[in-house]
Amino acid sequence: MQLKNNKHYDDKTLKRWIEDDSLTDELNKKADAIRKEIYGDKVYVRGLIEFSNICKNDCYYCGIRKSNDRVERYRLTKEEIISCARLGYQLGYRTFVLQGGEDGHFSDDIVVDIVKSIKEIHDDVAITLSLGERSYESYKRLFEAGADRYLLRQETSDKDHYEKLHPESMSFENRRKALRDLKEIGFQVGGGFMVGSPYQTTESLIKDLRFLEELEPAMIGIGPYMTQHDTPFKDFPNGSFEMTLRLVSILRILFPYALIPATTALGTINPLGRERGLQAGANVLMPNLSPTMVREKYSLYDNKICTGDEAAECRACLELRIKNAGYEIVTDRGDVITYDKETRRYS
Repeated sequence: MQLKNNKHYDDKTLKRWIEDDSLTDELNKKADAIRKEIYGDKVYVRGLIEFSNICKNDCYYCGIRKSNDRVERYRLTKEEIISCARLGYQLGYRTFVLQGGEDGHFSDDIVVDIVKSIKEIHDDVAITLSLGERSYESYKRLFEAGADRYLLRQETSDKDHYEKLHPESMSFENRRKALRDLKEIGFQVGGGFMVGSPYQTTESLIKDLRFLEELEPAMIGIGPYMTQHDTPFKDFPNGSFEMTLRLVSILRILFPYALIPATTALGTINPLGRERGLQAGANVLMPNLSPTMVREKYSLYDNKICTGDEAAECRACLELRIKNAGYEIVTDRGDVITYDKETRRYS
């Protein structure tokens, strides 16, 4: 089985695609055609549960970094998380994404209990975890408990760039190793990166694409870098919307079978950002199922959308917006489709 394209695109081609604004529409149309060939007009939705904004890390770009003492911290209980999943199931969601900062409270035992409890109540759902870096043994326990997928953006595949975005306590190699461990264990793995983050170069982005070609993740999430006013990077500009759209399309061309979300950051930087993301080749949306009282506290960046049509409760509103963009939201786990070269069939 393969997730990436057999055709190799050299660095010169990728550089031109990334940098040339005039290619946006052409790349979007090419990517949209590839996605429609494999997934049709289907858009898969995941109910996002942001269960904790407590984090031990101090990433310079992140609003919930450890050193930010202006954040009102919160941590959902097991019962609150399960309640979010119950609501999501009633609304038609069949995948839940449990996402939080690297909060030491959520030990293996606690997360295993939460995963098993959700699966006992809803045995036809997929559970995606996004808990940051953990040990191989930890990941294995979570997988054996029933977690299906794991999201862990590498953020950048350029070591020099990584060290400009993170404190010395964080390791470039550990992040890459974690992604490889997750894949070896059997998770459907999701990688990804920010577009336009401070000190990023085109060469950094090409390294990201090459690392993903090596990893062959089932899911790839990217979005424009978004500034947060309480971070050391508060004076840097947001990433480019148009460049992000081109990179969504490039990912679809390089990884025809991947699950690629039109991210919240795209919708934050442009009111029609998620629709444009779908038209550029994305096929996943992640509306917010977190309790209303905590949504604004998960402030990774400024002005993050968290209510209205972006909220999971407004399923009908979201379906109408997506239908008007030419696509159809489906009630489905939305597992990755792979391609068998020998039989030439999708599965």
